[in-house]
Amino acid sequence: MSVSASLTTLPPLSAEEAAHSARLGELIRSRIELAGGWLEFETFMELALYAPGMGYYSAGSAKLGRAGDFVTAPELSDLFSHCVARQCAEILRATGGGEILEFGAGSGRMAVCILETLAALGRPPERYAILEVSAELRERQRQRVAALPAPLRQRVTWLETLPSTPLRGVLLANEVLDALPCRPFVLRAAGAHALGVALTAQGAFVTRERPADAALAAACAQVLQGLPRPLPEDYRSELCTRIEPWIASVADILERGVLLIFDYGLPRAHYYHPERDGGTLRCHFKQRAHEDPLINVGVQDISAWVDFTRVATAAHSATLEVLGFATQAAFLLGTGIEALVAQPADTVSRARMASEARRLLLPGEMGEAFKVMALGRRFDAALSGFAHQDLLRLL
Repeated sequence: MSVSASLTTLPPLSAEEAAHSARLGELIRSRIELAGGWLEFETFMELALYAPGMGYYSAGSAKLGRAGDFVTAPELSDLFSHCVARQCAEILRATGGGEILEFGAGSGRMAVCILETLAALGRPPERYAILEVSAELRERQRQRVAALPAPLRQRVTWLETLPSTPLRGVLLANEVLDALPCRPFVLRAAGAHALGVALTAQGAFVTRERPADAALAAACAQVLQGLPRPLPEDYRSELCTRIEPWIASVADILERGVLLIFDYGLPRAHYYHPERDGGTLRCHFKQRAHEDPLINVGVQDISAWVDFTRVATAAHSATLEVLGFATQAAFLLGTGIEALVAQPADTVSRARMASEARRLLLPGEMGEAFKVMALGRRFDAALSGFAHQDLLRLL
């Protein structure tokens, strides 16, 4: 996701969006009152994104693409999915076949492109499973998959929960971890304080802080102890303690193969740099980014960058091996994006693909902010996506 705007330039809500946001707002207000007037931001974010039937990812709305709130790499260009498919082919070859499980498949564009590319490479997965929490996105995925040839279409299935038996193959998580509810904090002289949500006299949402509970205080202390330089008083950021259980649950279903994580984020020392005061929490609404999660509840995305050091540590705890860590640009170069751009015979198509590739590769676009991490179990083959760059030393 890569857009920016001030609050004054945000488009107004439609009547339908305003009504939807008001309904969810009432639910959250009731939760704040039940909690005694102050709600953990983590809980607020979970309700805003995932409240059944009302949360941003649970209710029906056009989230992806030019008409939605943000554009992801698979929506920007099929070049991204072609490269991911090439990496999947390597993994499936090394594991002697297997399946692919994609978490949060968006519009289904990447799934369809991966299946078509793998079929062309002679390496289709035994099954392509999609775990999707949004009913609206699930329907869009079904419509895209329906256009596939029957031999590929019949390999696709949708899951409501993680599979009960371990699988062999590839797990894909593109912009999944950034949407896990996080815990914002501010460092005070007396220790870390949690940032939560309260209500004004008029019933509007407002940020309020209170001393961190034991779990948040311990998590903050662990982060601070591992940093190369101290953070100043009044420093604000966030951390996501849900990464560990998410990685652990995914590790439980991987018998042999690789989990590929694509997300915007940083190693911990860069994430919690003294000059990165304010954190990374961002909201996306109709192709504009801003930093106020307390408005437009239920109709805007809320996300935070990923602390990839936390991901790596969680992987080790779950007996997964960190096989690679690189920028998106390095991963795409390693999986042959340059050759793909050069394939079209006509100059118009090559020019279009070159333009798309620049957005995927350039540091000022998606190339540097987005990272790729490979976590594996019982897997020792080389991964071409990490042949150009090794950032493991930064974790």
